[in-house]
Amino acid sequence: MTPAATAWIERFRRYLAVERRCSPHTLAAYTRDLQALVSYCERTGLDSWSAVDSGHLRSFAARLHAGGLGPRSIQRRLSAVRSFYEFLQREAHAVRRAAADAERPDVARIRGNPGQDVRAPKAARRLPETLDADQMARLLEIPAGEPFATRDRAIMELLYSSGLRLAEIVGLDLGSLDLRDRTVHVLGKGSKARVVPVGRMAIGTLEQWLTERAGLVRAGEQALFVGRSGRRLGRRAVELRVAYWARRQGLTAHVYPHLFRHSFASHLLESGAELRGVQELLGHADIATTQIYTHLDFQHLARIYDATHPRARRPKTRTK
Repeated sequence: MTPAATAWIERFRRYLAVERRCSPHTLAAYTRDLQALVSYCERTGLDSWSAVDSGHLRSFAARLHAGGLGPRSIQRRLSAVRSFYEFLQREAHAVRRAAADAERPDVARIRGNPGQDVRAPKAARRLPETLDADQMARLLEIPAGEPFATRDRAIMELLYSSGLRLAEIVGLDLGSLDLRDRTVHVLGKGSKARVVPVGRMAIGTLEQWLTERAGLVRAGEQALFVGRSGRRLGRRAVELRVAYWARRQGLTAHVYPHLFRHSFASHLLESGAELRGVQELLGHADIATTQIYTHLDFQHLARIYDATHPRARRPKTRTK
């Protein structure tokens, strides 16, 4: 690839950051995925984006699969490629409308998206992990006393109470929380805002934390959750504290922040919540993303059926 061609990746990155307001994590992932395509193009002898066609992208995906990359990762890379070519198509249209552009002759020749019909191998559907209600109650039985133990319980209560993502909870400010209304204002993926209810137990623990926070926070810091420095708590710190309390409370399962979100959705559906309502609470753009939790709900019902229906229970073995 020529330097002029690879420079489009940085332009695309700026477009994602400024116009689509993607997170740094998403920007890094898109960049890695497109750099993998650049490496493939250089090995194949392709020196411009207009030279890439759907056959090349199928070969690219096949090589990734042969190299041991999983179907989900290949899907993500192809999604990045499709988004990149959508951006290039838009730029090509602008170049053609403005007649010629000496700096962008290659992009002007792009008239289609070669990744449009290229698909990755199908991935096996993997159900999300959850904790059951008893395990969650055990995890959240953190004794009061030490300020950061109160903070950690408040974080985990809020994760479970409101189904928040890790990035959402570390991004909360004091103004995000309305204790009187028992709601939290969340800025989710794609900067989409939503208001989520906060449960009674979480409210009580948050009130305790706010009292402790007053003596720990640095002047001017607006973050709801702060660390020992008095500054906003980071994602990795939350991951480590969740894992610490899981070990301390005697849970053998691997516990991580997103597990609270999975458990939140699964427990709501098990209790009869409507799928659309759970979708709104989670902030999913597509209900198909939420539907995976209905499979967990069905498993829960199947276990109840097996344990209670007279024609499902295994007969007791008779002793001679």
